[in-house]
Amino acid sequence: MDKIARLKEFLAANPVDNFVQHALAMEYIKAGEDAKAQELFENVLSNDPTYIGSYYHLAKLLERNHKEKEAVAVYEKGMAAAKAAGDQHAYQELLSAYEDLVY
Repeated sequence: MDKIARLKEFLAANPVDNFVQHALAMEYIKAGEDAKAQELFENVLSNDPTYIGSYYHLAKLLERNHKEKEAVAVYEKGMAAAKAAGDQHAYQELLSAYEDLVY
């Protein structure tokens, strides 16, 4: 069974598992299914705005799809969430990606 099918099984058993949703979104990106990945990342962040890693990957996905304004907003939210969580490493990664896009 492929990874996507396996992750979908896990998600069916626990539809609010943010880890599984994030992992499935990453697999969708690898498969070139950005719309499905975006929906999952947005769902994760809607359910848990402190799930910092999803901000980075969602913003990168938006960048690749020429949605720079949306990507900037996601980076900004992610930086605020990382700062609030005291996650300096994630903050720096988000800041670096943000600056690469904006400047």
